[in-house]
Amino acid sequence: MKHRLRFGLPGEHRRWPARTVLGLGVLLFAISFIAGSARGAYAISPFQLWNVLLDMIGGTAQPSPEHLVFMNIRLPRLLLGVAAGAGLGMSGALMQGLFRNPLADPGLIGVSSGAALAAGVTIVLGSLWFPDMPRTLGSWTLVLMAFMGSLAVTVLVYALSQQDGGTRVGLMLLAGIAINALAGAGLGYLTFLASDEQLRSIQFWLLGSLGGARWSATALVCAVVAVAVIAGLALAKPLNAIALGEAQAALLGVPVERVKRLAVLVTALAVGAVTATTGMIGFVGLVAPHCVRLLAGPDHRVVLPGSALLGAALVLAADSVARTAVKPAELPLGVLTAFVGVPFFLLLLRHFRSRL
Repeated sequence: MKHRLRFGLPGEHRRWPARTVLGLGVLLFAISFIAGSARGAYAISPFQLWNVLLDMIGGTAQPSPEHLVFMNIRLPRLLLGVAAGAGLGMSGALMQGLFRNPLADPGLIGVSSGAALAAGVTIVLGSLWFPDMPRTLGSWTLVLMAFMGSLAVTVLVYALSQQDGGTRVGLMLLAGIAINALAGAGLGYLTFLASDEQLRSIQFWLLGSLGGARWSATALVCAVVAVAVIAGLALAKPLNAIALGEAQAALLGVPVERVKRLAVLVTALAVGAVTATTGMIGFVGLVAPHCVRLLAGPDHRVVLPGSALLGAALVLAADSVARTAVKPAELPLGVLTAFVGVPFFLLLLRHFRSRL
């Protein structure tokens, strides 16, 4: 008897070949990267970009202003956007595969809310609770605390989801919802305590931005996300089996509990590192995997890499608009992704309402 993955779309249209979908993802990523390289408060034409590339290859002693702007400001921001989009997109695909639900996203297990709460505590109460940490870590204080908060919440949610020696996905979902609500309440209390300057810092961080990109942070996030993406791609075949049901997957020899742990760990690493550096960027993990699934079907061997490519393209495109729509000011990145993601999410709800 031929099985079909549980949340695969009905065969009402012809699916695109995997190579076509991945090729389209590479094309969209390349277009977004080039457009993001050229657009900004200081515009750089394609011809100037080519000269910058030649300067980089030749090691020009006196680089042009375009070279300085691109290398010191724009390129670290672009690479951070690539890491953020790829990490969020692939994490969304992992969560949808783990929960076997196309409406799932990385925020369900509380990674982003844990990072947000830890960042809020650091901003408002850091001078009282951790007075020596800023002197030691400097600007890394907020990043480190947010990352630790995301990992702590992930460990808590995972521990609460354990029953009879196994991981209950339903319990994980309920625990994540509860932790998200608790984190929201904590952030609300912190905004009540915060001064005007602290309140602006919290709001700016919660809305997400790539504006704080610098080479040291970008290199660290890129390294963490690269490891997470490689580990996530190795879960493609096991997730395909789990989509048929955990019992069937176990009969096929898939170590179901190990796959669950790895999926949660990879999501926590990728989303935690991204959120700790950029703030909260919503809906990328929801939109990117589903767009790939619409074209290619539910095969995770295509959905996982396709989601990483499309997620990177979406974040780069949104950041390009954020930098230029109201220049010289800058729109929060999370606002733009929400404007796109919320209507798309409502369309998904309408499409899948019979399954909810």
